[in-house]
This record gives sequence, C-alpha cells and structure tokens, in this order.
Amino acid sequence: MQKLRVGPVRATLVVVALLFGACGDSGDGGGSVSSDDGDTSSASSSGTGGETEGEGACKTFSGSDDLTVGGTNFSEQEIVAEIYAQCLEAAGYKVETKLKIGARDIVFPALESGDIDLYPEYVGTLLTFLKGTPTTDVAKTVADLKAALKSKNLEVLEPAEAEDKNGFAVTKATADKLKIKTLSDLKGKSEDLVLGGPPECDERPLCLAGLKATYGIEFKELKKLDAGGPLTKDALEKGDIDVGLIFTSDGAVPARGFVILEDDKGLQPPENVVPIVRTEVLKGDLAALLNALSAKLTTEGLSELNKAVDVDKADPADVATEWLIENGFIAK
Repeated sequence: MQKLRVGPVRATLVVVALLFGACGDSGDGGGSVSSDDGDTSSASSSGTGGETEGEGACKTFSGSDDLTVGGTNFSEQEIVAEIYAQCLEAAGYKVETKLKIGARDIVFPALESGDIDLYPEYVGTLLTFLKGTPTTDVAKTVADLKAALKSKNLEVLEPAEAEDKNGFAVTKATADKLKIKTLSDLKGKSEDLVLGGPPECDERPLCLAGLKATYGIEFKELKKLDAGGPLTKDALEKGDIDVGLIFTSDGAVPARGFVILEDDKGLQPPENVVPIVRTEVLKGDLAALLNALSAKLTTEGLSELNKAVDVDKADPADVATEWLIENGFIAK
C-alpha cells in the first residue's frame, strides 16, 4: 500500500504518487476516489444471510464483543472492510463501520486511539508510513511491520495473497503478439515500445529507473501521463502506449482485458492486504476469522470486486456480500 502509486494515504495523494509509494484506487476510468465524509452507519445486515444449506463458515466462529471496522477513503478499502464487518456480524460480533473516514494519517491515529478497532492495510505502504523500509521479501516485510507496531499495541494478522501495487500492463493483443508474460520477457523487445506512466517515472526506482536497473529494459519513448489513472489506462487501450503502469488490483484489468506482466525479479515491494487490529480486542476467534477471510482474497479476485464497484457501479456492501456467499462464508 511502497508503490509508485497514489495511495491509501489519500490526504497526501500527490506526494505519495511522487514518492511511488502507496496503494492506489483500483477504479477504472479515473479511479472513483471516495469523498472524505465519514460514514458511521452500521454494517450491512445482508451479510448474515438465511438458513439455506448450512450457515456458512462465518458462523463457525463466535464472538459477542463490540467492534468498529474502519477504512480509508477509496472503494477497494470499503469492499474489504465490508467483507470483514459482515463476516464478523454473522459470527455474532456487534459491528459498527466507519468507512471512508480519510487518509492513513487520519485512519491510523483513529486505530491507535481506539476510535476504530481494525481495518484493512497494505504491508509495504504501512511499513513505509511508519518510517520502515519494505523489501521484496514478504515475510521480512511483515515481520518488520509487526515489530514497528508492537509498541503501539497493534497486531498484524496473516496477509492475503491479494496485492494492490504497481504493475506494468499490456493489452492481451500485445501480450499474444510479443509472447510476453513477465517483465523479463520485455528485454530485447521494449526498444520498439512506448511506456506510459507518471511524469516522474524516468527518475523513480519503482518505475523506468527501476526497470532499467533491475531488468535492463529500455523503451523507445516514455509518455508522461498519470500514476495508474485514466490517462494511462485510456492510452493503453487506444494503443497510444504499449506498456502502462497501473495497479495490480485495478478493476480495469478484467474490464479492459489488460495483462499485468509478472514482476519476476521482484522490483516492487509487497503490498499484500492485511488486517491490522488493536491488541486489546484480539481475543477469542477474531484472529482466526480474519485470517480465514485473508486466505481467500486473491489479486485476481480483488480486481473483479473493484470492477464490480468502480466500473459496474455496484454497491460495495452488496459486492462484499456476494463474495462472502460465493466463498462459503455466509449462506444465501
């Protein structure tokens, strides 16, 4: 959540994009960045479902504590927070949600103070926010994050496979024509290709400078557009650029048929989605429940969830409910 990207630190959106270091909004067509208005409504009751064939995995856990689930102000965060909240509610917890409450520099202090009890984060971005340095090793980055949070009485649970980080995308037609699946595959072919990215891409270690240093890739031209936003995605779709920096969980990936080239040499630090929880409330089945949810969250699946909200304009709570049903966590 670090990436080249505009990030969950939404109040410092431009700065973060310049630093290439935070999780980006996954919306297609410009990224539907939510407003900063706080949402303190109760969690959707649709997550509890009916009593059809079984009650769903969420009800195999149990809890009765009051919990407040928070989130920063973009749709991916709202979706994942709703997944947490609805499953917790089905397990018997009394859940309140405070979604879209602002950037990380607002949400993280709310967690420390107990105004919220947990929220979804991104391992690399949060570690960078805490003045640490993420590496390409997920386990080490998570361990460093745990150490950084210990004195704050906050716990890092199991990270999901799902990541929202910088990715370099091509169209399926380009991938098929050039027979490329990884960034390494671009070597020897990129000299005839145009890269699209943020204005600072040529200087940034997670963009063109990093591609040169890590992969030995040179492009015919760099078109300076935006950080994974509508300019880059539209240019890629139209063929004005051949490779574009977008975010790996962007809804545009399934919506527009983009192919994210595998970062096979680990240029980008890990940005796995992970629950961050106040130690005080971490008891009973809470950790097991949240870890079970994380175990089912994939990058591809997160892209589809973002597409449903950002492209198809579905309600995040409804999208979360459908994901919980499809993955056997709640009954229809």
